[in-house]
Amino acid sequence: MNQLKSYAQGQWHTANDGFKDCTHAINGQVIAQISSAGLDFSGMLDYAKSKGQPALAKMTFHQRALMLKELALYLMSRKQEFYQLSAATGATKLDSWIDIDGGIGTLFVYSGKGRREMPDHHILLDGPPEHISKNGSFLAQHICTSLQGVAIHINAFNFPCWGMLEKLAPSLLAGVPVIVKPASDTAYLTELMFQAMIDSGILPPGTVQLICGSTGNLLDLLTCQDVVAFTGSATTGQYLKSKPNITQNSIRFTMEADSLNCSILTPDATPDTPEFDLYVKEVVKEMTVKSGQKCTAIRRAIVPSALTDAVTAAIHDELSKVVIGDPAKAGVQMGSLASHAQQIEVRERVAELRQSCDLLFGDPEHVEVIGSNDQVGAFISPILLLNSKPLDNHIAHDVEAFGPVSTLMPYDSLAEAAQLANLGMGSLVGSIFGNNDENVCELVNQTACFHGRMVLVNRDSAGESSGHGSPLPHLVHGGPGRAGGGEEMGGIRGVKHYMQRTAIQGSPTTLTKLTEKYMPKAKTIVPPKHPFKLHYEELEIGQAITTDSREITLADIEQFAELSG
Repeated sequence: MNQLKSYAQGQWHTANDGFKDCTHAINGQVIAQISSAGLDFSGMLDYAKSKGQPALAKMTFHQRALMLKELALYLMSRKQEFYQLSAATGATKLDSWIDIDGGIGTLFVYSGKGRREMPDHHILLDGPPEHISKNGSFLAQHICTSLQGVAIHINAFNFPCWGMLEKLAPSLLAGVPVIVKPASDTAYLTELMFQAMIDSGILPPGTVQLICGSTGNLLDLLTCQDVVAFTGSATTGQYLKSKPNITQNSIRFTMEADSLNCSILTPDATPDTPEFDLYVKEVVKEMTVKSGQKCTAIRRAIVPSALTDAVTAAIHDELSKVVIGDPAKAGVQMGSLASHAQQIEVRERVAELRQSCDLLFGDPEHVEVIGSNDQVGAFISPILLLNSKPLDNHIAHDVEAFGPVSTLMPYDSLAEAAQLANLGMGSLVGSIFGNNDENVCELVNQTACFHGRMVLVNRDSAGESSGHGSPLPHLVHGGPGRAGGGEEMGGIRGVKHYMQRTAIQGSPTTLTKLTEKYMPKAKTIVPPKHPFKLHYEELEIGQAITTDSREITLADIEQFAELSG
């Protein structure tokens, strides 16, 4: 039996008791056992701070960015191993591509952004200098410096690879070591990729550690220099966030929780328009990719009352074509849920939703599949529901079935559509499909404050659109209210979550020395020879020469252009 190992204090650790079974999502067999019994959580924190943090602190942002690129290239060279095991999570090849290639791609993006948008230095400037004195001898500059703690990454079961890497990249770029805690159901895939990371020898000792199993009292041992980044259910997140040590020490806690994301079809998007077809395809895609197990999936499809029947018929027709089964079988388009526990959970949530919603497609208790059955594997049918009175019946705005489940909601005006969207009380993402920009802009103005990301799709953008449910490393991933109130990624914004912003006040010369950026009115340095004759490594910030004044002629400009190419 494969007993998952944790990686702590530079060593692989296998527990000797307290094991929980991890089952194969397709055939139901036990694929691994997981336990963190025997781990020294205090020792892990000390190791990260004494080994990992100093090693990262010696590196500049550019050096850390190159480290991420090297790691991405190594993981890419071994990705077929990850794909083979990913099938055990119930994922199709497309599902696995989002998780594996998407995760590795995030490393590449952060590597590129780190080298393009950050200095080859240890301090990140935040905005321009502030002129706070009459004569300019006393300036202020906001800077960001790396926290001297550890980032605790608690991840969800649905993306065991991407979930780890999208948190890891900004943290390591910021210079903060990481302890990864994957969700138990799919931790076997995280462990495999983590083993590859250690095998690579690219990351300095102490920069990454892994907990397979419970975190024990880890969160009770954190300090104000540590960070917790959590992805999972709102209930669990709120419980962890309210732990006394977290609140008393004001420990940073970034939460990305489940949310009832919506997609709105505007009144102009009638069945004869491209936007109508795009909308139907997007709803079906978000129901079936990863079997609907995406925190960004469309849970509420908000459509004009006059188009409800047409939308229902079109989605019904598309869902009836979806082939469900073992991803290893040819032609399968949708796999299973991650575990039987999730199958039970989704069925229970669908039962709650059906108290005020009509069933339009699917059977939550049975589905015919290829290569298995819904008793052995954690399969469930796509479920389309109708909430005919969404302003009165709020259960579909409150209950999320984390699977291939979506609820249609009719509206009679744009104001009503916006009201329905906002009843989700905070979402990771919302999307609007329509070709009338006045309608689209009105909806954005009324709903953006309830959403972390909004996708506007029409015939012009559809060809290159990344889609409703795809978080990109360049953009913030998070949302207000129910969605957790936090943010991840967003390019360099995500790096700053692991840094402290400090206002530094002093003389321009001192600030120039600190920031390695010349500040107005700082003292200059006379170089040993003309700066144009110095090699790059001989240059210093603040070197300057003063030349005699002379008239610049057109001939001078042309001669300089000829010399400089």
